[in-house]
Amino acid sequence: MGILSLLVFLPTAGALALLAWPRRNEEGIKWFAMLVSVADLLVSVRVLQLFRTGEARMQLEERLPWLGKLGASYHLGVDGITLFLLLLTTLLTSLAILSSWTSVHKKIKEYMISLLMLETGMLGVFVSLDLVLFYLFWEAMLIPMYLLIGVWGGERRIYAAVKFFLYTMAGSVLMLVAILVLYFHHHAQTGTYTTDLLALYGTRFGASMEAWLFLAFFVAFAIKVPMFPFHTWLPDAHVEAPTAGSVILAGVLLKMGTYGMLRFAMPLFPHATLQFMPMVLVLSVIGIIYGAMVAMVQPDLKKLVAYSSVSHLGFCVLGMFALNTQGLQGSLMQMLNHGVSTGALFLLVGMIYERRHTRMISEFGGLWKAQPIYSAMFMVVMLSSVGLPGTNGFVGEFLVLVGAFEKHRWITVFASTGVILSAVYMLWMFQRAIFGKLENPKNQELKDINTREKWVLIPLLVLIFWMGIYPKPVLSRMEPSVNLLLRDFQGRASEVTMARPPAAEVTR
Repeated sequence: MGILSLLVFLPTAGALALLAWPRRNEEGIKWFAMLVSVADLLVSVRVLQLFRTGEARMQLEERLPWLGKLGASYHLGVDGITLFLLLLTTLLTSLAILSSWTSVHKKIKEYMISLLMLETGMLGVFVSLDLVLFYLFWEAMLIPMYLLIGVWGGERRIYAAVKFFLYTMAGSVLMLVAILVLYFHHHAQTGTYTTDLLALYGTRFGASMEAWLFLAFFVAFAIKVPMFPFHTWLPDAHVEAPTAGSVILAGVLLKMGTYGMLRFAMPLFPHATLQFMPMVLVLSVIGIIYGAMVAMVQPDLKKLVAYSSVSHLGFCVLGMFALNTQGLQGSLMQMLNHGVSTGALFLLVGMIYERRHTRMISEFGGLWKAQPIYSAMFMVVMLSSVGLPGTNGFVGEFLVLVGAFEKHRWITVFASTGVILSAVYMLWMFQRAIFGKLENPKNQELKDINTREKWVLIPLLVLIFWMGIYPKPVLSRMEPSVNLLLRDFQGRASEVTMARPPAAEVTR
């Protein structure tokens, strides 16, 4: 078994072992799930060690025949674009399990199985280089996430779970139709049936077909991001999900949308990408400003963080569609930063909710006096979320804005207001919740975070400073793959433009 297969299916093996575990031994179930997730984290670190820096193409590839004449294969691989998303997934899964130690009280066994199965789905999406395989992992994530929201969520959990499922399914159906059209079109053009992504990169389309296929893939991924106006499922899902579900949702699942755009929609359909680029950039900026303004008026801590995700992920899409090295690297850094910072914010909100059973900002105030360590950690995470220099958030946003400014100055000026707005709503929230007088008697009795909670947050705090002060190890591994993607994209876009006659000639 190759190391990528081990990485993807180790959590599944752990979940299957848990099926036979005695239900009454809840401590044993938690410890076993934790050990499996940590083992998978170590496997992802080994993948990082084996990865050759400076190499642009896919590495550690595994390819096996799978569905015979249908042309689908078991094809896995990793490049600089994927590498750190794998590490983020395994790290956040371990932290999510550790954070659930005392907050989940029912169906512990099923809960841990759901988290481990979700990890397999997420890792499978990132390493799949075959469209059928990618689609199966994409769909496989839906069920455990639906269960996490619907079974272990809040009062409106069923509504939120169904809404999440319907939105994602709608996007999945569009993507499935597009995959089928792409599959048969490639066969008509080459005589070969294949769903291998690297082979499909060479497919040529007519302008109309390319535009429709791009839109089908783009909408599927835009729902998952979620981009404005496809974002309405996100606040409900976040608010109702348990803390671990929110961490995984914000930290990893939303990145699948931006990753899908980068790996599938853009390289498969370069001409349509250029055609729809103005629309995507405008939607990104609307998402940045709209998400920030709605976050500003939220009375609920978790809902505020959820809307901030809409704003932050707008930066990811903006940098990606700048179509230059700085923009793409900034977009990838922003994906990682959002996973670290927003994941940490949801963990912090979960810790205070576990103590007070409320997330209303008006219920707090003066927490600094009762919980000095919690407040200090909250401050660091909050500052990283607003992009303070020296923290991870600054690097991603700066690269995105530099990349976007090179080609789209007015768009970038409007997008920059999102940075200011995020500082306003985050600092205002922090001031109301942490500073001020400690007047509420329930807050006066609050205990500071315990050792387990410190171990949940410390790895993320280390990453916040490491990626903010010394991002070179991350950027140097991304850069060759980003440059290769851009060269291939620009080469194909110019080929298509030269091959297609101008509209006037077509009309004649």
